[in-house]
Amino acid sequence: MNSSEEIAVSGMSAGRSAMRMGPAELVQAAAMARRFYLEGKSKIQIAEEFGVSRFKVARVLETALERDLVRIEIRVPAELDAERSDALRARYGLRHAVVVESPAEAEETPDPENLGEVAADLLGELVNEGDVLGLAWGRSTIHMAAALDRLPPCTVVQLTGVYDAGTAERGSVEAVRRAAQVSGGDAHPIYAPMLLPDAATAGALRHQTGIARAFEYFDKVTVACVSIGSWEPGISTVHDMLSDEERAHYASLGVAAEMSAHLFDAEGRRIGRDLGERCITVKTDQLRRIPEVVAIAGGQRKASAIDAVLRSGLVTSLVTDTSAADYLMTAGPTPKPALSRADPDGH
Repeated sequence: MNSSEEIAVSGMSAGRSAMRMGPAELVQAAAMARRFYLEGKSKIQIAEEFGVSRFKVARVLETALERDLVRIEIRVPAELDAERSDALRARYGLRHAVVVESPAEAEETPDPENLGEVAADLLGELVNEGDVLGLAWGRSTIHMAAALDRLPPCTVVQLTGVYDAGTAERGSVEAVRRAAQVSGGDAHPIYAPMLLPDAATAGALRHQTGIARAFEYFDKVTVACVSIGSWEPGISTVHDMLSDEERAHYASLGVAAEMSAHLFDAEGRRIGRDLGERCITVKTDQLRRIPEVVAIAGGQRKASAIDAVLRSGLVTSLVTDTSAADYLMTAGPTPKPALSRADPDGH
């Protein structure tokens, strides 16, 4: 992703303020600025070259900025909002936060497809050779996998079952295969539904050879990619898979968000443990031990759910859009830093 800050240095300025320096001072300042900003030399190296102290070099560079000899421009692609990204990272104590401009024509649409594209580039930065990449089910992770065009050699494992086993080829199984194909590494998909009728059936499936093999990698995952759902139709996969009675039950417990089939209240505390026992999914304590957990979620309809999951401490990085970011910047009291990896059960 071409989101790094770019420093542009202009040459000598003909501005009136700059001309207050003498010609020798101007030439020397321009030369020092060129060495420092364009050639990447240290102040000590510049001092040795020009036969002055490093303190004088520092003063000259400062004066060059003040008098318009040097102009520093911080530029990121137009679709990235650097200011919101930095503010969001600081507020939630995230390792990375990338905020993308919300599509004007789709303000109410959760997880615009461009989030997946940006997340794909972010994974290209975060994943190193030999890592184990875990992908949870979600529309945003599927979009991300489709947009992948570079990954170092790594193992890719599926972290949850699928929404509908009959659509596995178009869902998370295909996302795992796609990521493994791009990286040239091994793929460990899970051919099983995410939600089962009861805990006994889920337990039996976990012991099937292929599924058990994928589960063995959960404790080895170094980078994970997850989605977030709010508790409403069409926005949470788990919500849509439950009966009306079950939805009402979990709503009565105060569910505000869902991530990888785990439920959270507005404060980020995990609730509804019994549901997790019926699901084929990575455990929350395993997620907490993963060094980098990237959530991809955006849109106004998901904003409060994103806040809840971020407060759980399970997520280290976030890719979102401006509409969700604006809500998150004013959502309740300042949360605990995510990098503390707080226990989502409140312990």
